[in-house]
Amino acid sequence: MMESQQEPKVTIPPLIPLEYSNRVMLKTILECGDDEIGLFGKTVVVGGWVKSSKEVKREPVVAALKPTTAAEAFPPSPGPKELSCVEVVQSRIPFFKKIIRVFGVSSDSYPGVREKFEPVPKPPPPPPSKFFLQINDGSSISSLMVVIDSAIVPVSASRVLPTGTCILAQGVLEKSSSHGKQTIELKVEKILHIGTVEPDTYPLSRKRLPLDSLRDYPHIRPRTTTVASITRIRDTLDFAAHTFFHNHGFLHVQVPIITTIDSEGFSEKFQVTTSKKWGLGSGADADVRHETVKAEQHIEARDKSKLGTGVKPEVKEDFFGHQSYLSVSGRLHLESYACALGNVYSFGPRFRAEKTGSIKQVAEMWVVEVEMAFSQLKDSMKCAEDCFKFLCKWVLDHCPQDMKFVTKRIDKTIVHRLEYMISISYERISYREAVDILRKVTDKTFETKLRWGVPLTAEHLSYLADDHYKRPVIIYDYPKAVKPFYVRLNDDGKTVATFDMVVPKMGTVITGSQSEERLDMLSARMKEFDLSRDQYEWYQDLRKHGTVKHSGFSLGFDLMVLLMTGLTDVRDVVPFPRTHGKANN
Repeated sequence: MMESQQEPKVTIPPLIPLEYSNRVMLKTILECGDDEIGLFGKTVVVGGWVKSSKEVKREPVVAALKPTTAAEAFPPSPGPKELSCVEVVQSRIPFFKKIIRVFGVSSDSYPGVREKFEPVPKPPPPPPSKFFLQINDGSSISSLMVVIDSAIVPVSASRVLPTGTCILAQGVLEKSSSHGKQTIELKVEKILHIGTVEPDTYPLSRKRLPLDSLRDYPHIRPRTTTVASITRIRDTLDFAAHTFFHNHGFLHVQVPIITTIDSEGFSEKFQVTTSKKWGLGSGADADVRHETVKAEQHIEARDKSKLGTGVKPEVKEDFFGHQSYLSVSGRLHLESYACALGNVYSFGPRFRAEKTGSIKQVAEMWVVEVEMAFSQLKDSMKCAEDCFKFLCKWVLDHCPQDMKFVTKRIDKTIVHRLEYMISISYERISYREAVDILRKVTDKTFETKLRWGVPLTAEHLSYLADDHYKRPVIIYDYPKAVKPFYVRLNDDGKTVATFDMVVPKMGTVITGSQSEERLDMLSARMKEFDLSRDQYEWYQDLRKHGTVKHSGFSLGFDLMVLLMTGLTDVRDVVPFPRTHGKANN
């Protein structure tokens, strides 16, 4: 007879401690907390911070009363008993005590007598308690129930119960004694560390704070469930961005944060200096100074900041010998590597000194920038759309628990919207077509008067993506006056090869362009912006020596996190936001 087929055995994943610590991540336990995989009975070390807690005090044990027999209830009278001398004296103690009181003698003068007469009972020890702690180590949206029996592990409630207390404990995983959602808990055998909390000053001891209040505590807010979930989504999105470009043959290039050029020609930027002129006590210290350069004032501003023979003495003595700035874009530097290596990308912080109150803009934002040799505007638009869809899908696939949480807590439609944007094609219209559509709108009045040649405002873009098309929209071929100097001029002489990707409920997330590869055209554009030829000589060299058509785009990474979480203010997804007048920590 053939042997009956047996079900394949399930391999039990071991609870392996972290390589650089002896603790087990709670995610390892909580995401497979079932008896079928053999977790119960395992001894592990876990650590985390107390999210909530309670104490259950045990009642003192009282001896049970048993029924008495008749003999016990009515014992026989004892016969006469001979007393010893000591017993005789002790029997007369009440009489001696009265005599002492009559004569006014305090029994305190006779401690021996007081001890005999009024023995002081010792207070009974407090009954043991059980402490139930929900702890979280940041690896998962869920928390682990940790049970401490003070009869086994002596510890006071004041040390372990406050929210925010750090616990490192060793214990045995057991089936949960409660009937809640959790199926597993840790019965503590030994406490290895307690990081106590001052409840009166700990910000999270109070009732749950709103996100805008948490901005005052950027060093503490990662301990909240919401910010922890946002951070895990941000980390996943970070990895997804690198994965996409590595999968498509791009090389990662680090571009400088400090530059000597204005990458756009009319940016608002921070100037970096070591000059004592700007109020510094030591030349070794650096100062970042706000320099505002409006688009309509760029010629006048450039006259003041030109380098070359007219450099002021204090600038020559500066650390770099030139006026230097925090970079607003790294795409110009990326071009030099794209013209040698093909497809490259960079990922880093970019700085804009705009005194804006926009909830979509902070002074320091992280940006993914891409540059592709042998490509044109249409190639850049396709790559941007593919990258955007890849990032959305990656987060949905790899952060299911966190996405479930933000859907419940922040935006009930976020998962549905992301799935929709992954599955559809995006509308592509020219700037001229966008203006024509907006001019025909009769049921809405825009605050900014619309005319050809001016930038589209946030309300214009919102109408196109949210109301008219109800999907992401890619708007291309903008007027040359509103885009940077390096963008390729179209044949009409009025527009340039640029695009913006506008997403419903978010706005512009990606901006891209085809760069001007023709030296004569680039020189003419630089002259229009009154840019120093000496300062951009290295950039012109790329057109002199082996020029090539190339394009790219910039993706606002912080805005992508904002989109994925359903939040509306970028300060809530940036770990340490820097805004005008405020830079905590």
